[in-house]
Amino acid sequence: MIEVKSLYKSFEDKEVLNDINCVFDNGKTNLIIGQSGSGKTVLMKCIVGLFRPTSGEVLYDGRDLVTMNKQEWKMLRREMGMLFQSAALFDSMTVLENVMFPLDMFSRDNYADRVKRAQFCLDRVNLLEAQQKYPDEISGGMQKRAAIARAIALNPKYLFCDEPNSGLDPKTSLVIDDLIHDITVEFNMTTIINTHDMNSVMGIGENILYIYEGHKEWQGSKDQIMSSTNERLNSFIFASDLFRKVKEANK
Repeated sequence: MIEVKSLYKSFEDKEVLNDINCVFDNGKTNLIIGQSGSGKTVLMKCIVGLFRPTSGEVLYDGRDLVTMNKQEWKMLRREMGMLFQSAALFDSMTVLENVMFPLDMFSRDNYADRVKRAQFCLDRVNLLEAQQKYPDEISGGMQKRAAIARAIALNPKYLFCDEPNSGLDPKTSLVIDDLIHDITVEFNMTTIINTHDMNSVMGIGENILYIYEGHKEWQGSKDQIMSSTNERLNSFIFASDLFRKVKEANK
């Protein structure tokens, strides 16, 4: 579980986040949503330690990231998996070598065990047959699956996904959403997803945080969205005719 308490973040004289309080649960897909410029990306970067909050706490199962020393932060970092907006695979490495990269960096296992672990992760995302291919030899969706395999190679407790469906077609996006959700449940990870994709919100949004102009505007599940009376949330979620019709059909 990750808890954010009374978090503020300013850049010089511009306040970007104001008194954010929220909880991200284990074994659930936790989504952060909001308009461009709302502060959701800054919040994600504060949570993973890329930005230092102006004030407040970021608690990883009770451990405050903000007050950690360098050694404590290094140990916590090993418990994190990261899935970037672009797959961010190394072009000069095979798919297998890409997945092995964090294992080579941080694991004390021997080479054979590292290969076995990487192959297990590739098999989990149905990509074992592509292990000897290079990133430019596989599709964008396969690259995202390879990136997921790399993100879970160290068996992380916390998984962070930045726009995981960016650049993917709707069908492939659903595959990636389902995969992230299934892995989250299977390994009981605390998964946080930063997304603009309303299909993801309505598909796997078990715990959704809506940020508006740097404030926590709303938090709840995809089911609670359907009955929400928050005008700002409704305006954001149901901006398209399709989602508006879905809400009307559920009244």
